Amino acid sequence: QVQLVESGGGLVQPGGSLRLSCAASGDAFSSIALAWFRQPLGKEREGIAAIYPPGTSSYLGDLMKGRISISLDKAKNMMYLQMNDLKPEDTAMYYCASAGRTDIWAGPLKLGSYNSWGRGTRVTVSS
Repeated sequence: QVQLVESGGGLVQPGGSLRLSCAASGDAFSSIALAWFRQPLGKEREGIAAIYPPGTSSYLGDLMKGRISISLDKAKNMMYLQMNDLKPEDTAMYYCASAGRTDIWAGPLKLGSYNSWGRGTRVTVSS
């Protein structure tokens, strides 16, 4: 069973940076992919980026491309999302997810591909 716990969110000014962390336990690093999603208040959850264990390959969606990087540290059982040049429209709850089932895999940023989720960490971009 996979357990995921996000951290690193907070209040940041426009143009600032944040690094989100996802502590993964269980078989997370045996999954097809690990990913970051975000959900603005009142809106649908959207995919940001995915990474394929052991971390040599990743997929960045268009949502924040050019301003983010995703990485894994298997020794620490951690996944990271570095976000730069943050904008007010990046304000959202950010979630990490693990895709552990091949029968539901539909692509790296498809919600339905992921069967384990953390509880999220809130990011607020405001001056």
